[in-house]
Amino acid sequence: MYEPIRAKSVHTMAGTSSDFPHRSREEELDIQLAGHLAALLAVTDELRALAPSADLETAAARLAEQVARLRGGRPPARTSATAAAGPHLAALHRRAHTLAGRALLVAASRADTAGAILAAERMDAHAAMLAPRGLAAH
Repeated sequence: MYEPIRAKSVHTMAGTSSDFPHRSREEELDIQLAGHLAALLAVTDELRALAPSADLETAAARLAEQVARLRGGRPPARTSATAAAGPHLAALHRRAHTLAGRALLVAASRADTAGAILAAERMDAHAAMLAPRGLAAH
């Protein structure tokens, strides 16, 4: 009554595991962390255009350095934001805080101390800017 299957099943993957590239968990986390830090760098650049400060300059340089490190030395693409087209400062600080939080989670799961410290510092800086006294200074 039972007849063995003579053809390959359509439900199994074709070929061997070497047919397509695989990334390790570490590589995937590197890609995620680089993406979050690059997005944070873009928002930081927008903030620098709207409200230049030494803190934002330093943060942008450190973020660019970390993104380049995670991408094997390739520097991140950067645009020059203009102050005239920028959205509200509070919205940018909230977005930066959120991105820094995401970067912190990925850096912590990857055990990337440098990335985690930078992300935590940026979270603190943007949280301080969102405090009632912080936005009054701008």
